[in-house]
Amino acid sequence: MKKIVMILMISLALFAGKKQENIVISAADIMNQIMSIPEKSIPPRLLRNAKAIAIIPGVIKAGLVVGGRFGRGVLMVKNQNGWSAPCFINLTGGSLGWQIGVQSSDIILVFKTRRGVDGIVGGKFTLGADAAVAAGPVGRNALAATDGSLKAEIYSYSRSKGLFAGVAIDGSVLSINDDYNELYYKKEVYPTDIFKGYKIRVPRSGKVLIDTITRYTR
Repeated sequence: MKKIVMILMISLALFAGKKQENIVISAADIMNQIMSIPEKSIPPRLLRNAKAIAIIPGVIKAGLVVGGRFGRGVLMVKNQNGWSAPCFINLTGGSLGWQIGVQSSDIILVFKTRRGVDGIVGGKFTLGADAAVAAGPVGRNALAATDGSLKAEIYSYSRSKGLFAGVAIDGSVLSINDDYNELYYKKEVYPTDIFKGYKIRVPRSGKVLIDTITRYTR
């Protein structure tokens, strides 16, 4: 009986770890696909000046009169050595109004300052309330035609059904997913340790994502 229980526990741990791997792999794939067409991608200047980037694959938005939004993804921070390893986060949010159905979207958030990151680490962080967020401009020359001064602290993007564009997600809440971080790094780890690379072993999928983000933010 003990042997069966042990096998079940190991199987569950492997399955759980696979979910985190899939999120990280998906994040790298989303970034590559979005940046593959310069005329419809995140402006390079915005990425070069980014202090942090969050990628949340497959955010589910469902509604029947009252809608809601939920997704799990990763947050990466730029430090003095480059880009940090991925830190797992949750995105949750609600909206009011007459709506019905289910949609799945990939969300990317580009942070212009570290203030938003500090807010997420300190607890729940609400987009639009704790920091100004705006639908991000798209295309290499988009900044000159829109908000060239980049007044928002966070710029948000969405990809749904193959279409990529800036999206308004005011009211959505970001929070750290400690359980996913522990499963991915195989130890209890604090977000600040991940951002600083302190005593963690970054899995191969995390290194691929770091290389991907680095390539598009040079």
